[in-house]
Amino acid sequence: MRRRIVTLAVTAAMLAIFLFGLPLAFGVVKFYRASEYSELERAADAVMVAVAPDLVEGIPPTRLPHPDAEEAEALVGVYTPDGTLLIGDGPKKADDVVMKAKGSDWASGDDGDQLVVAVPVVNGEELSGMVRAAIPQSQLYRHVAVTWLGMLGLAIVAIATTWLVARRLAARLARPLEELSAAAERLGEGDFTVRARRAGLPETDRVAETLDTTAERIRETLEREQAFAANASHQLRTPLTGLRLQLEAALETPELDPRHAIAAGISSADRLERTIDDLIALSRQSRKPKTPLDLHALLAQLRPGWEELLNGRGLRIVTSDTWPPRASAAAVRQVLGVLVDNAVIHGSGTVTVTVREAGDAIAVDVSDEGPGIDGEVDLFAIAHTTAEGHGIGLALARSLAEAEGGRLRLTRPEPPTFTLLLPGEDPAGGD
Repeated sequence: MRRRIVTLAVTAAMLAIFLFGLPLAFGVVKFYRASEYSELERAADAVMVAVAPDLVEGIPPTRLPHPDAEEAEALVGVYTPDGTLLIGDGPKKADDVVMKAKGSDWASGDDGDQLVVAVPVVNGEELSGMVRAAIPQSQLYRHVAVTWLGMLGLAIVAIATTWLVARRLAARLARPLEELSAAAERLGEGDFTVRARRAGLPETDRVAETLDTTAERIRETLEREQAFAANASHQLRTPLTGLRLQLEAALETPELDPRHAIAAGISSADRLERTIDDLIALSRQSRKPKTPLDLHALLAQLRPGWEELLNGRGLRIVTSDTWPPRASAAAVRQVLGVLVDNAVIHGSGTVTVTVREAGDAIAVDVSDEGPGIDGEVDLFAIAHTTAEGHGIGLALARSLAEAEGGRLRLTRPEPPTFTLLLPGEDPAGGD
């Protein structure tokens, strides 16, 4: 990229120099030609003034005046009215330029390899002679060549300056892009801590900010997925262990009727299978909820299973008219299952599930009549599902809630009350 920027800049400079320099070069030729004609005219006028008295009297001049420094290179000759050279340098017979001066104030033109200017010597209306001044055209070419060489030198300096400036600008423009490319490559290799340096260029800085945001989102997503997978694999072992213990206990007591153990095992296997299906569905779907959830229908679906788990302890579900939350049914089913399991194992008395509005969110409270919980213990940092439980653990339940944009927390230690907050949308204030 740097080479392309430098090449484009130098090419643009060369094109600009050519477009401006070519007309200027022709202008230089025209300027020097006009300047040489002017010098020749002055030289001819100076000689004409000096020899005019003699020519008017019909006396041929015997010498020419000493030329000035600016006129020293001019070749000057004096001619009779019929075009014969009297004195000085020039052709023996007057050329066309000299003959043109007979009928005008002065004449100029080229004669072979010379630039020529001729002026007439007149006495009233009578022509007394002509004065011819000439220089070799090589002198004109020499002045033009020196000027052209100077212009070429300036062009080279301009191109070299453009090249140096272009290299500096190319480095400044390309370095942020190269660093962004390196950062993107590191991001592709799995280094999500990479951050792009700001270069002070608004366009590249916006790309750098977007890349940093993308890296942070990918890092958070992977960390959440890794934690989710680790918690799920750990917590699913607990109900499997409980199921195994139930079956082993049935084998060790063959005198008892195995149907109860088989029915309990099938029930545990069904719940475990449903848990696995929900976890798989949650891992595959987008974490951003898109459709409203019929929470009342979900609670009605879960009620029979919870009553079986409570085994006569009592279940009370209190609902109110609320707008539907935006959350995954699988995630809410698993989180509420954890909370009810937790109440069955660690609590006592009637389990109450309450649905209510909590500002812009929908709150689902799960409480029981058991003893209070030590508020200094972080319940969400350890596994609380024992071998007899069938849930996925409070830690994973909290991660499921947060993945849905909600929260799970202990809102009251006595009686124990856990609250699941789900994002909701008030239809009256909707789109």
